[in-house]
Amino acid sequence: MSAHLLYHDFERCIGCRACEIHCKTNKNLGPGPALCLVMTLGPEIVDTKVRVRFVFLACFHCEQPWCAKACPAGALSQRAADGLVLLDPSRCAGCKACVLACPFGAMQWDPVARTAVKCDYCVDRLDRGLAPACVSKCVTGCLSLIDAAHPPEDRRQSVARALGL
Repeated sequence: MSAHLLYHDFERCIGCRACEIHCKTNKNLGPGPALCLVMTLGPEIVDTKVRVRFVFLACFHCEQPWCAKACPAGALSQRAADGLVLLDPSRCAGCKACVLACPFGAMQWDPVARTAVKCDYCVDRLDRGLAPACVSKCVTGCLSLIDAAHPPEDRRQSVARALGL
């Protein structure tokens, strides 16, 4: 598992998709592949009010990455220092086996570059001490890069404490 975790506070997310735009800009991606995605859930009725929620999705950097196991060219590897699953596009054979193997849809195909692409938490930025592009441009601050060993408190516990339960 990665030492890092992209945490999304869905209560603060307004679905502006600034994270998606800045991810594509940072990775120089055109139409098509989306390395992070904001999904809309709803609308639904909650306490007589219409509510829409947004969920942020990106690569989970699995402990046992299926994409890396499926790649016959060895283009995907897991960085020992922090567990990030990285893609070397120069080694990608374009077979799309990794795209098919990822159960979460995190592996994408770039038809322009004719190679697989994936979220790498903007490893180039991380190595310089910067936050991933999606985090740095989140207008509501609902995205943050946190230490996976210390995830945020369980939402139920924080709500119960706030209610004095």
